[in-house]
Amino acid sequence: MSSTAPDTRQRILQATLELLEESRGQGVRMSDIAKRARISRQALYLHFETRAKLMIATTFYLDELKGAQGRLLPSRTAKSGVERLDAYIEAWASYLPELHGAARALLAMGDTDDDAKQAWDQRMQDMREGCAAAIAELADDGKLSAGHSTKEATDILWMMLQVRNWELLTTGCGWSQQTYVANLKTMARRLFVSNTTS
Repeated sequence: MSSTAPDTRQRILQATLELLEESRGQGVRMSDIAKRARISRQALYLHFETRAKLMIATTFYLDELKGAQGRLLPSRTAKSGVERLDAYIEAWASYLPELHGAARALLAMGDTDDDAKQAWDQRMQDMREGCAAAIAELADDGKLSAGHSTKEATDILWMMLQVRNWELLTTGCGWSQQTYVANLKTMARRLFVSNTTS
């Protein structure tokens, strides 16, 4: 069993991701996932003892597929708080179009599905930690604007980077991805960086 376990786990995660993206929030049952992954429900529960754990693991699997850690490297190795802020916004905002399908499904399901809500909340908490790190580095550099505490600035940046806001501006208002990223960086600098004219 150990030799096939990684392959089975990957099939489960891939099946879950596909069903989430196809379902558009209509709900994804464990039996549907097992069928798509070509395993029994019992085998599915051997790998993921709860649906919540499976949903959370699927969001991390998507990150792995899309190289999320590599995308964050410029932010993590930035030489200043301003550079880190720009790099973090660039990384997350550029990831949103690829995350969108699964995100919309989890958000839609979250109103009535605690497991989906828990999975998305965990993902958003991870993103918030990235926002906090960027703001903290600004503060450490003495560049955080006097108008916000570090918590308030983190709260606002986290709100700005939400997938629903990206969706409203790109799909609803017709912004290009390039326009979205450029405007987000400009707004963030004006809000959070002291003595900036950009």
